[in-house]
Amino acid sequence: MSEPRTAPAERQPLTRAQQDAIQHVLDAHRSRPGPLLEVLHGVQAALGFIPPAAVPLIAADLNLSRAEVHGVVTFYHYFRESPAGRHVVRVCRAESCQAAGGDALVDHARRRLGIELQQTTPDGRFTLDAVYCLGNCACSPAVMIGEELHGRVSAERFDALIADCERQS
Repeated sequence: MSEPRTAPAERQPLTRAQQDAIQHVLDAHRSRPGPLLEVLHGVQAALGFIPPAAVPLIAADLNLSRAEVHGVVTFYHYFRESPAGRHVVRVCRAESCQAAGGDALVDHARRRLGIELQQTTPDGRFTLDAVYCLGNCACSPAVMIGEELHGRVSAERFDALIADCERQS
C-alpha cells in the first residue's frame, strides 16, 4: 500500500505571502479560457509546490469544485503538494529506459536515497520523481537532476551523481 501524497500534518494554512502569490497568478490567468492548468503551473512556479490549502482558493476563484482542482493536481506527476528537495532527481520510466535497465535503476535510486518515488528525503536534500520520457532515448536509461540531463546512467554513475549533489549542499 502506498503512502498518501500529503500527510494531514502538512495541511497547513496559507501564509499571507502564499495567498498573495496565488492571487497574483489567478489575476493573471482568470480571464483565459480553461485556465486551471496555467494557474497550477503558475502557483507551482511561484511557491515551488501547490499547497493543499490553495485548492479551495483556486476552486472558488475559477468556479470549479475542490474535487476538480484536487483531481488535476494529483493526476499530473509534475505537480507537487509539498516542497521539493534541493535536488530533484527525475528517473525516466518510459519504454526505452525500461528496456535498458530503468526499473533496476529506479530500485537502486530508492535504496540509495532511502525514499520512494514522489517523496523527499527527511533532510530535504533530495526528491525522487518518475517521469515518462526525458527525450534521451538513445542514451537510456536517463536521469535528470535539477535541469541537467544524464544518459546511460548505471547504478554506479547514479551514486556518483548523487555524491556530487551531496558535496554541493
